[in-house]
Amino acid sequence: MYDPLIDKKPYGATVANAPTHIRFPLERTLGARRAFIVLRRVHGKDEAEGEEIRFEMPLAKREGGEDIFEITFTLDEWGIYMYRFEAELEGGDIAFFGRGADGKAKRQDWLPEWQLTVSKRAYKTPNWAKSGVIYHIFADRFCRVGESDFKKQGRLHTYWTDRPDIAEPLKEYRADDFFGGNIKGILSRLGYLKSLGVTLIYLSPIFESSSNHRYDTGDYLKIDELFGTEEEFDTLVREAGRLGIGIMLDGVFNHTGADSRYFNKYGTYDSLGAYQSPKSPYFDWYTFKHYPTVYDCWWGSTVVPTVNKSAEGYKKLILADGGVIDKWTKKGVKGWRLDVVDELPIDFTTELCRRIKSEGEDTLIIGEVWEDASNKISYDKWRPYFMGEQLDGVMNYPFKRAILSLATGGSSAAFREEITRILENYPKQSLDVLLNLIDSHDTVRALTALSGVPAPESKLQRADFKLGDEEYRLARERLIFASTLQFTLPGVPCVYYGDEAGMQGFEDPLNRGAYPWGREDETLLAHYRALGRMRAKYADILQGETTFEDDDALVVFRRRSEAGEMTVLANPSDVAVRRKIAGKDALTSRSVSYVTVAPRSVRALITK
Repeated sequence: MYDPLIDKKPYGATVANAPTHIRFPLERTLGARRAFIVLRRVHGKDEAEGEEIRFEMPLAKREGGEDIFEITFTLDEWGIYMYRFEAELEGGDIAFFGRGADGKAKRQDWLPEWQLTVSKRAYKTPNWAKSGVIYHIFADRFCRVGESDFKKQGRLHTYWTDRPDIAEPLKEYRADDFFGGNIKGILSRLGYLKSLGVTLIYLSPIFESSSNHRYDTGDYLKIDELFGTEEEFDTLVREAGRLGIGIMLDGVFNHTGADSRYFNKYGTYDSLGAYQSPKSPYFDWYTFKHYPTVYDCWWGSTVVPTVNKSAEGYKKLILADGGVIDKWTKKGVKGWRLDVVDELPIDFTTELCRRIKSEGEDTLIIGEVWEDASNKISYDKWRPYFMGEQLDGVMNYPFKRAILSLATGGSSAAFREEITRILENYPKQSLDVLLNLIDSHDTVRALTALSGVPAPESKLQRADFKLGDEEYRLARERLIFASTLQFTLPGVPCVYYGDEAGMQGFEDPLNRGAYPWGREDETLLAHYRALGRMRAKYADILQGETTFEDDDALVVFRRRSEAGEMTVLANPSDVAVRRKIAGKDALTSRSVSYVTVAPRSVRALITK
């Protein structure tokens, strides 16, 4: 197989009206007289599939046994293109080349094509966000300091060590049990977060709400009273900032709570909500099918009615001066994570991102997208996330799937393919700020998933389930493996609170337990601290290019920049593998000339 390069990198992203250089090597024995690259646009501003564009690639030079064909061209239409290569051979035959394994070219008819992402304009993502560690805190469950004045419907757990409530048989789960995690608690643990190398705290929603998860916003302009006060939030931003830690908020703009000042289904607020009267100033924010009881809501959940994002009043609340983005970003917030961003209309997403950036180009914007975000189709429309006017990066679920699969016996080839495809499809600026996760508040805890133990059938059994000693040992070994990959691949690692302490849990709400202060797994904690130190020490290298090496037994990739080179060797097998390689261990700083990669382990070496 041959290895084509885009702008001297094995990536497939460029900018409209900018020079794009492509190099295509062919074995001289093939007898290629002429070579061509053939492109077609599949997504863009008009959503129409474009005609084929053919460029002949001149023979640039001969190296060893290869003919090197190269071309520099420009594309004036932004969007997503697919491309392939053709070669005219001596004798007149045409050879076709498509995308083979790991993005390398393979001669064969009807092969898949490569993707070329052509951004509308050149853009930069925040440099400060490209190194360090993100820490994802589920606000109600991280730490509680002081007594809580509990005024909500539901209950406040007496003991921090309780497990979260689950849905009782034949009853609806209401997310109305609280642990009272608060701002004061986070403030008390800033030193702990610093010891992990944390540079950005990603908070689950903190605005007023009736639930423990707060994705059903009650008032966007108020902090939930159980979580703390606005003054305490100001203190958190200031004190975290002194330690080099920023705050990223969760923006839930697709829907509000039914129990909100805007909808006010239960009369909790002193406002005239849309549910109460068609004369409400919020009435056109919602779509009623049969007033007032039948209305559009997110995935059929009546507690979160969907908002009409074109309603002027709603847009003013979110986007105008004094609105949500303006108020909280001016308080020093360094980033926004946009919940279910693929549910938002394209125009609204563009306006929202423009408003965020207007408060500071250095504000990070991360979108919740579970698939390849470069070619994401939602509601039959392609989402132009990486065209330079919307997101900086996304939650990197493709990497999550690849890492967990490899750690639990998946093939090395499948891992390389999943990683390579994202490397090809995303612009480098976005790759550098991807939020790399291996679990979240929406998934099974990584430790539980990595154990390989199937979930018990009943909710009660899942709620009370704990791994046995041997199961836990294997899961911890796999978590160390998975997290090392998470910290060395392109993007920024995001630790879901408590993973470093050994927290377990199946699906929501069991993945949202209270942090086990005083009962942490010290082995895991030491490992995560070492990873944090590595991220800080080799930040420049870990923003460099990424290339995979051929190896029969290991997954091997290199991170290269002007600052040096890191070689990562992952052994997913049950047999130790030894390699002759000179370098310095990135975690321990010990020099090596040979390296033994133990079963189910990863070694990261500084090799230049």
